[in-house]
Amino acid sequence: MNTKQSILKTAKTTIQLESKAINNLSELLTEDFADAVELIYKSKGRVIITGIGKSAIIANKIVATLNSTGTPAVFMHAADAIHGDLGLILKDDVVICISKSGNTPEIKVLVPLIKNAKNKMIAITGNKESFLGQQADFVLNAFVEQEACPNNLAPTTSTTAQLVMGDALAVCLLELRGFSSKDFAKYHPGGALGKRLYLRVNDLSSQNLKPQVGLQASLKEVIVEITEKMLGVTAVIENDKIVGIITDGDLRRMLSKSDDFTSLKAKDIMSNSPRRIAEDAMAVDAKEVMEEFGISQLLVEQEGKYAGVVHLHDLIKEGII
Repeated sequence: MNTKQSILKTAKTTIQLESKAINNLSELLTEDFADAVELIYKSKGRVIITGIGKSAIIANKIVATLNSTGTPAVFMHAADAIHGDLGLILKDDVVICISKSGNTPEIKVLVPLIKNAKNKMIAITGNKESFLGQQADFVLNAFVEQEACPNNLAPTTSTTAQLVMGDALAVCLLELRGFSSKDFAKYHPGGALGKRLYLRVNDLSSQNLKPQVGLQASLKEVIVEITEKMLGVTAVIENDKIVGIITDGDLRRMLSKSDDFTSLKAKDIMSNSPRRIAEDAMAVDAKEVMEEFGISQLLVEQEGKYAGVVHLHDLIKEGII
């Protein structure tokens, strides 16, 4: 077996092992999971998630997922907690401890302190009979038969299982809260994802110039308008309403068909019934229309009146495409 084949075999084995472990998690779910979700949902406090080593990294990810889906969460490193950070935990907070073995020294020191403070504690562990499993109010079983590591040592499959269990918690809480795409946009105002959820057509078209000519505009006037407004298009307007559109492509096609341009007017060149979109439509809707019809520009309307142009480049610039 050559090197490439060996690499691919190892990769496939890793994926298959982790996939099998994830599938098995659904068989390990008990009423403790549902009780834990309800506890967090009804809590007046936050979710404090703690762990050590690779479990601490997973804890950070789960914190981020919960925060982004409407459940306030804070990460607390288990080692730092027993050296001063325990003050992070407030009266009504729910604590989630993540540990594969459930028996690490830091967890054994930390758990009794949490219990003494009367905070409810949820364990995500691969060993429900461990110290952590026995002390927690609710246990989410993240048992895996083996790590993907060939030495069965490096946390691989186990951390994947922990992460999946955290995702399951977050999604269940999201559904209980009736968390919508509008809520998601509120928590994700930055980046392409947020823009897809809140950016409207007017936010883009209002930044562009507004090319327009009348029905009787001459060919020269049409060319000047398209050139000056730099959008490769102009709307043809009558009484503030869109009656047609002229694009760079229309001009090229006209040049190939006509020998005499002196008498041509906008009405002779324009395409009737152009694609258009309301200015309060979502920018992602403009993207879908452009993709469906294979076009680069859309004319924008406000209450039936011409309001501007949104261009494919606007969507690309904002990360919508």
